[in-house]
Amino acid sequence: MSEEKNFVDGLLVKLPDDNAPDFVKLKLSIKLDEFGPWVSAQKANDPKIEWLNIEIKEGRSGKWYAERNMWKPSDDSKPSASSTQDVPW
Repeated sequence: MSEEKNFVDGLLVKLPDDNAPDFVKLKLSIKLDEFGPWVSAQKANDPKIEWLNIEIKEGRSGKWYAERNMWKPSDDSKPSASSTQDVPW
C-alpha cells in the first residue's frame, strides 16, 4: 500500500466548543466547492469505487483532519462473497 496520504479537500474537522453538550464529539464543516470536486476526482481515479472511507485523525500540531482510508486487500488474498472495494465499516 502506498504511504501517500489522501487528505479530504473541503472537509474540516474541529472539536466542539467548550459549551457544547457532552454528546457532541466532533464538528464537521463541508465546503461544497472543494469537497464535491474531491469526491469526483476519487471516482475518476477509480470508477469502480462505491464507498469512500474517511478517518478523522489528530496531527502532531493537535489539529484534527480528515484522511481517506486507502486500504485495499492484497492481490493474494481471497475475497469473500460479501467483500467489496471501499466498504463502510
